[in-house]
Amino acid sequence: MNAPEIDRLQDYLTRSAERSPEATALVLGDEVMTYGELEAAANRLAHALVEQGCKPGDRVGVLAAKTPWTIAALIAVLRAGGAYVPVDSASPPARVARIVRAAEPALLLADATATALVDGLVEEGIGDLAVGALAEPLAGQRFASVFARDDLASLPEEPPTESIQRETDLAHLLFTSGSTGVPKGVMIEHANVVAFVEWALRHFGTRAGDRVSGHPPLHFDLSTFDIYATLAAGAELHLVPASLGLDPKGTVRFIRDRELTQWFSVPSVLTYLARFDAVAQDEFPSLERLLWCGEVLPTPVLAHWMRRLPHVRFTNLYGPTEATIASSFYDVPEVPPDESVPVPIGLPCDGERLVVLDGDTTAPVGGIGELYIGGVGLSPGYWRDEEKTAAAFRADPRDPTQRIYRTGDLARVDEDGIVHFLGRTDSQIKSRGYRIELGEIEAAVNTVVGVRECAVVGVDTGGFEGITICCAYSVADGAELPVAYMRKHVTALIPRYMLPARWEVLDALPKNINGKIDRPALRERFAAANQSTRPTTTRSPGGRPDAH
Repeated sequence: MNAPEIDRLQDYLTRSAERSPEATALVLGDEVMTYGELEAAANRLAHALVEQGCKPGDRVGVLAAKTPWTIAALIAVLRAGGAYVPVDSASPPARVARIVRAAEPALLLADATATALVDGLVEEGIGDLAVGALAEPLAGQRFASVFARDDLASLPEEPPTESIQRETDLAHLLFTSGSTGVPKGVMIEHANVVAFVEWALRHFGTRAGDRVSGHPPLHFDLSTFDIYATLAAGAELHLVPASLGLDPKGTVRFIRDRELTQWFSVPSVLTYLARFDAVAQDEFPSLERLLWCGEVLPTPVLAHWMRRLPHVRFTNLYGPTEATIASSFYDVPEVPPDESVPVPIGLPCDGERLVVLDGDTTAPVGGIGELYIGGVGLSPGYWRDEEKTAAAFRADPRDPTQRIYRTGDLARVDEDGIVHFLGRTDSQIKSRGYRIELGEIEAAVNTVVGVRECAVVGVDTGGFEGITICCAYSVADGAELPVAYMRKHVTALIPRYMLPARWEVLDALPKNINGKIDRPALRERFAAANQSTRPTTTRSPGGRPDAH
């Protein structure tokens, strides 16, 4: 693999701005920012950060909605020599306070959506933090911003004199949920992101003139791909408003009216649009590629999209935050002939390694093992947490000079070297003496026509059977899917011992802040409703009558 021309992420913007300063870089509604304007905005904001004392290696928290100026803020932090920490401005102050205490940012960049949050941080005991406003001055009840966007006009459009950043320097900290309730800060270096961007540009052929969706929130690592691959290609990034999250018709209009050439999101968005039958036959003539990552896309949903959009290239990307955006890909060659078979996660991206281990040895072809990842995208570990880093990252037992990350996923490799995801290690449960993969049950439930989305979880109800299998599902408008029908259909696809014992019909499955199905919330819901192991019929709050 040839070494990239770019070592630092901010240099992608500089290169494209020098080539085409008048070309459109960012679009949000009627707000358009050209490459030249984005370069100038990032440089001026970088000067403001330096004036506020930001030094090379410092962290800067970014608490703001997804707008062109927020993108400029991320790049400005890099221009000042720092690393940015994107935070969901809708998060509760108690959680953000834990992130701020861990990251120890030199200052915060915020917009009006975060005013109450910053006030809450002060209440949580976070003090002495300078706050820069990305738009109008911010004046909360307990803080005032030290500068605002209008104050930047007099600052230079050229970048400040930076320290010489290396590709191994920290670019950003992405905080993910921790099993103990304390968020974990995943360290991502410039080189990690550059390696993926360079592969993606080659594989997808992203070019100037492309119109790319910016769907994920900025604190979710998928957005990193959208931002830097778009800037690297000199393309247009069309930021998707959060308000479209529950508006299938609005999302379809957005893709169509913006004439997007690429759409990238978590699978739940694609499932939502498919279950509402929102996409017409041969819709989106400008769309060239559709990508997803973050969780399993049900095969029936993929088949629906591929039949509706035969002109589009479909690619499944796989990878945890700890391995930077994605580590493997699978270009789906045709409409899946068997919709009960999950889509593979495919082959490693350039410079990546996917290793399926059975203990400390490589699992045989077709054998099930735990999936580990190594290579150029691998994070150095968790921010200031050697214990968690040591638990998740280890030396490759076959070559101790190489590091690998334990994904917690089960997988197998077929005779063609293609990797197949089989579920989480913690999704393998034991019920009535049987070892069961919950993902196999979900695949069966998703084949039922009229199911909008579903999730199967295991709940310890304290009975002699061990873990109780529970299924929650939502139904497309106009469909009637009583539990008796679901049981009959699913029983034809899986053994009876795998059949869920408890079912619940919801208007919509709960989602976490990244748009993924919130399985812990579902487990808690089923556990709380576990009044009796006898079949009963109840009505869920906000849902339809459901059987257990």
